[in-house]
Amino acid sequence: MIRTNHYEAAFEAYLRTLGVGYVPVDEAKRSMLGDTDVKSLDFIVVDAARLVVDVKGRKFPSGSKGVGTWQNWAEAEDIDALTRWAAHFGPAFRGVLAFVYQIQPPFALPPGTPDLFAFRADSYLMRAIAVDDYRQHMRRRSASWNTVHLPTAAFRHLVRPFSDFLNPDDEPQRHSDTEKSSD
Repeated sequence: MIRTNHYEAAFEAYLRTLGVGYVPVDEAKRSMLGDTDVKSLDFIVVDAARLVVDVKGRKFPSGSKGVGTWQNWAEAEDIDALTRWAAHFGPAFRGVLAFVYQIQPPFALPPGTPDLFAFRADSYLMRAIAVDDYRQHMRRRSASWNTVHLPTAAFRHLVRPFSDFLNPDDEPQRHSDTEKSSD
């Protein structure tokens, strides 16, 4: 976790508000996993859900000409590292990409939108995708930047409120706030 990153700070405040047990990971240095270095994750959730989390901060809406898109890109290294961390912690842990969207005025989400969180005079929407699902559906976005993303249909199908991941026994639920805009 980078303390000066407002997306990660908002996510941490969100976890605190929910009363979730977690450990923030210091990203100042790369971590070692076995005998190789690996990109650090952002949070380890230690409640019943047992998650290793990498936060991806994005603005919404984003895109040109006023077209709102729910950006879901990541570096390929992020996906590989999160997969390795989840495997290292064992089968009780899942890797999760947390997409933390800072909602840009004048756009507003309806009251009662799951996991809409107010932090420091801004609104953030907490969404997530299991890293295994992301890996299965990801496509190359940029070879030069080594980034990947999910096509719109896959993103709409897989994205869930982050809180859905906190109770591992619940069935996934789909919510329409990130399903109406294109990716």
